[in-house]
Amino acid sequence: MTVAGRASEARRISAERGRCVGAGQCVLAAPAVFDQDEEEGLVLVLDGEPPASRSDAVREAVRACPSGALTLR
Repeated sequence: MTVAGRASEARRISAERGRCVGAGQCVLAAPAVFDQDEEEGLVLVLDGEPPASRSDAVREAVRACPSGALTLR
């Protein structure tokens, strides 16, 4: 998990699909921002620059990721 620059709003999300284990915690925390692909169940970033209104959910998704595949900058 990486949370760079703890600003009050989420700025940019990136995901390392090679590290993703398909746990789906990101989707549970922020379903408007994350999904999982049909084939492998790996993370898909739906909104790479989510609005400030979703920043708490995005930060929770980054914290909850068991593989550390998500980065918030």
